[in-house]
Amino acid sequence: MAVHRILKDEASEEKGERARMASFLGAMAIADLVKTTLGPKGMDKILQSTGRGHQVTVTNDGATILKSLHVDNPAAKVLVDISKAQDDEVGDGTTSVVVLAGELLREAEKLVATKIHPMTIISGFRMAAECARNALLQKVMDNKADAEKFMSDLMKIAMTTLSSKILSQDKEHFAKLAVDAVMRLKGSTDLEAIQIIKKPGGSLKDSFLDEGFILDKKIGIGQPRRIENAKILVANTAMDTDKVKIYGARVRVDSMSKVAEIEGAEKEKMREKVQKIIAHGINCFVNRQLIYNFPEELFADAGILAIEHADFEGIERLALVTGGEIASTFDNPESVKLGHCNLIEEIMIGEDKLIHFSGVEMGQACTIVLRGASHHVLDEAERSLHDALCVLSQTVNDSRVILGGGWPEMVMAKDVDELARRTPGKKSHAIEAFSRALLAIPTIIADNAGLDSAELISQLRAEHDKEGCTAGIDVISGSVGDMVERGISESFKVKQAILLSATEAAEMILRVDEIITCAPRKREDRM
Repeated sequence: MAVHRILKDEASEEKGERARMASFLGAMAIADLVKTTLGPKGMDKILQSTGRGHQVTVTNDGATILKSLHVDNPAAKVLVDISKAQDDEVGDGTTSVVVLAGELLREAEKLVATKIHPMTIISGFRMAAECARNALLQKVMDNKADAEKFMSDLMKIAMTTLSSKILSQDKEHFAKLAVDAVMRLKGSTDLEAIQIIKKPGGSLKDSFLDEGFILDKKIGIGQPRRIENAKILVANTAMDTDKVKIYGARVRVDSMSKVAEIEGAEKEKMREKVQKIIAHGINCFVNRQLIYNFPEELFADAGILAIEHADFEGIERLALVTGGEIASTFDNPESVKLGHCNLIEEIMIGEDKLIHFSGVEMGQACTIVLRGASHHVLDEAERSLHDALCVLSQTVNDSRVILGGGWPEMVMAKDVDELARRTPGKKSHAIEAFSRALLAIPTIIADNAGLDSAELISQLRAEHDKEGCTAGIDVISGSVGDMVERGISESFKVKQAILLSATEAAEMILRVDEIITCAPRKREDRM
């Protein structure tokens, strides 16, 4: 009797063991790829695109590395997604979450090999994750009430986040920038109000924070250089209709004077539009599109500063920060919200002139100007700073803080181990495996720093057997150190997100027992 195939000819399926092997291997390969970037001594990766211009990115941000990969393996894709989610949710810990998920799968693979059913492993992992989270909850510190302590907590968190990034050399300087910027937000997690401008030149140390808003444009010719008490109209409208340019259309005229008439009519339309805009009682007009010579003349005559072609992000932010809204029609001035600020002036940064808006409506707005040797350095600096800003803004909301440097993993592993001893049945193997996976994080931090990880971890374990231990790995001195003295702190929210996301991702990959690859669609020959 012939075997009936259900799937189309080119479709392939892998069942049971093979499917599981494929997904484990893919996930572990991804974890191995990013694990060298973990910790203060982590290495960077160069990503080179094959597209035009062969752009080069130098980064050690887990999410950025994984985003740029073209991954074929389905399980690897799951890990890429959790790193993205971690990046969007809390901003930092993107590498840790992938490494932890990879280690959980590495342990799960051994258990599956000893004929323990995936569902048993999953329920063990679930119990372990819950236990690990509770272990951390008992040890968190919360200094929200004491403003001074809270500020120093924030500084520590910022420095810990930055110490594994390119900014680690000047981490105090940048931690201060980041904390200042986030404190201005007064508890909102909307990072839109913090603008980052990158200007090559100078060194990273020359970066600074400026209150207010900086627009990366020059002030036009013959315009006022300085405006106090500015009323700003932010618009997105075409200001280039004062020339006849009708593409592909033919206009037949008897004489040149007719052309002049058409041009005159165009000019009149433009003049009316400009007068409508001036009628708003403004002294600064910012437009997203070009402003031609004629309307520019009219604005200059009226003493209005006209800025053309402001980049889109810039203009949306400008509207947000000055408390205005982007307008595109000007017929009823009363419905348009104007922006306000105390002073508009031109400033120099490096070689470039920029426009500085200070004393803006939205007090929490500020601009961080990054300086550095090249675009690559600046891009990476921006990613690092963004991570720090995210973590800080999350911490301002949820002020629970824990120590860093592998300390939380040790605390969790210790409690999870105890749970394993109390749990009967095969689940206990899975719970034990979970604690081994947790220990992998401090191990990798030590390995990346070129230390003897086995020696350090066993020392750490012994230390953590004592009550109220604060030991972690101190990669600078290459030994077990006191995390309180070193001031190495992390945000509880970030750690919790890492723990829960990694467990969920590992669980999802464990549930797979069949991979079906669809048949590619055939191309029809269109001859």
